[in-house]
Amino acid sequence: MSTYFARHALLPAGPAADVTFAVADGRFVAVTAGTVPPPGATVLPGVVLPGLANCHSHAFHRALRGRTHGGGGTFWTWREGMYRVAAALDPDTYLALARATYAEMALAGITAVGEFHYLHHAPGGAPYADPNAMGEALIQAATDAGIRLTLLDTCYLAGGLDADGHGPLGPEQVRFSDGSARRWADRVARLAGSRASSDEVLIGAAVHSVRAVPRDQLPVVAAAAAGRPLHVHLSEQPAENEAALAFYGRTPTELLDEAGVLGPATTAVHATHLTGSDIATLGRTGTTSCFCPTTERDLADGIGPARALLDAGSGLSLGSDQHAVIDLIEEARALEMHERLASRQRGRFTPEQLLTAATRHDTLGRPDAGALAVGHRADLVAVRLDGPRTAGVDPAQVLLAATAADVDTVVVDGRPVVTGGRHRLGDVGELLRTAIEPLWRTR
Repeated sequence: MSTYFARHALLPAGPAADVTFAVADGRFVAVTAGTVPPPGATVLPGVVLPGLANCHSHAFHRALRGRTHGGGGTFWTWREGMYRVAAALDPDTYLALARATYAEMALAGITAVGEFHYLHHAPGGAPYADPNAMGEALIQAATDAGIRLTLLDTCYLAGGLDADGHGPLGPEQVRFSDGSARRWADRVARLAGSRASSDEVLIGAAVHSVRAVPRDQLPVVAAAAAGRPLHVHLSEQPAENEAALAFYGRTPTELLDEAGVLGPATTAVHATHLTGSDIATLGRTGTTSCFCPTTERDLADGIGPARALLDAGSGLSLGSDQHAVIDLIEEARALEMHERLASRQRGRFTPEQLLTAATRHDTLGRPDAGALAVGHRADLVAVRLDGPRTAGVDPAQVLLAATAADVDTVVVDGRPVVTGGRHRLGDVGELLRTAIEPLWRTR
């Protein structure tokens, strides 16, 4: 058994002082407020939060940070740069990049990630000798970085959608595709079977979008995903809505609902450009909506209807998506600040609601994580309260003031991963530099 002590902690019942956490076999076995530090306890600085859940990630997009702004452009021109990076990756280089990216996440207090994975095959579309080699690289990367992974293996079949229907895959997209939803499902089943006993890795599923998966293939994906987390990009850009309406006569949300994709195990990512009926449908089906505010502003996507979705019954989660920033504290704060900009009202979400959105491990298949409570996974994130950003802050409102740079200690399943602001792998900046710079030298 190991013991931790925190002067301040955000417990399920609310903020508490002088809290002792007893941990055994990676679980909290006791959480007691109003104590003194037990002998031998690790005293954590600042305020302790549950581990944060990054519910939407494309690890390889981290290589694009700071390299896409020179010409301005649009979401669609940004995507061309993304394709160039994807073409440069193989299982070895992907392992190096993802390991460093996941380590950066751990430094930010993230203890689990949902990786929306569609970079499946070799350039040109031929499978590797192990058809899941790229997925295995991501699994190894998360293990090395010390965080849990839900690998959302993604079905991607078409090159796009317009008024005339779905287009063929472009040469830069063929490595994303298995050719049909059935072949995708068969490959994922093999990967899931090989990982059935893993405690740190879960295999989930994803529909890339209604642009990339035709309507007749959606029920196949939904059936294959039964019992697993299922995620889908939804209405990130108005062009997706326009194309779906022009060809199918339905919004993307309506297509997904009719195909049986939506439901309590499903997360709709972005959900930016929705009709009132779409919002009601996501609420009625109990579908979670994952917002990625730093990406949505970086790509000029727009501000989605977060408050309206929550009021309709669609719970909210958060992700860093393309990793223009890896800071779930900032994502939570931006959820509130973007709502303020759109509504011209303050206090659209309470601090407790923001913390809930930042800790939705249940949407990654881990309902036993995300709370500082007995029986839950022993994830602890200590955020300092003595730095220039957080000095004088009410611990209950720390998400409205701190950044990832204020994270001091991170414990995942009872194992220290970050101590004193340093990851167990060492210099994460150097890991990132050595992973990213060669990718650009090859272009």
